[in-house]
Amino acid sequence: MQVERLCSPTGQPVLGPLLITPRRFEDQRGFFYESWNQRHFAEALVADGQPAPEAFVQDNQSRSSQGVLRGLHYQLPPHPQGKLVRCVVGEIVDVAVDLRRSSATFGQWVGACLSAANHQQLWVPVGFAHGFLTLSPQADVLYKSTEFWSRTCERSLRWDDPALAIAWPPQPEEAGQPLLADKDACAPLLAELKAADALFP
Repeated sequence: MQVERLCSPTGQPVLGPLLITPRRFEDQRGFFYESWNQRHFAEALVADGQPAPEAFVQDNQSRSSQGVLRGLHYQLPPHPQGKLVRCVVGEIVDVAVDLRRSSATFGQWVGACLSAANHQQLWVPVGFAHGFLTLSPQADVLYKSTEFWSRTCERSLRWDDPALAIAWPPQPEEAGQPLLADKDACAPLLAELKAADALFP
């Protein structure tokens, strides 16, 4: 598999998130690829200077129509989550925002187009908020998580916070604004989360 570190819009490499492209074998019958290999994944993280997660404990799947935006979500300790995300139907723009206050790239974001056609995956480690926007008529997104969901630890960050300046793809004129869950539409800004000490060290 091929592993790529991503850069923020300023061109600065962001330590943590990785774009993973699996090796695909294709012939007249169709294709085959390893969507998950624990050994190769751990080797990729260690090569990037990151600790490999002990285990993934939960697999999640969502289906979204075009224009749906899910996020930006994260979990604080004692149940912080790392996520390995892929899109198996359709296409999404997947985004990770650095919420580590001690990081040189705090408040910066990286993004990638994940689709059923490119088979790419985005590793979103602990310390980042995660969200995605559906570009296709329908998208099925799968992600592995290093921790179980926790209502008390879950937090949301405003998707359109001007301080983040995330370059979400424009919606078709007839679609208007992205379709959001209530909790995402009223999520706090980064400055508010910082004041509430609801970020990572």
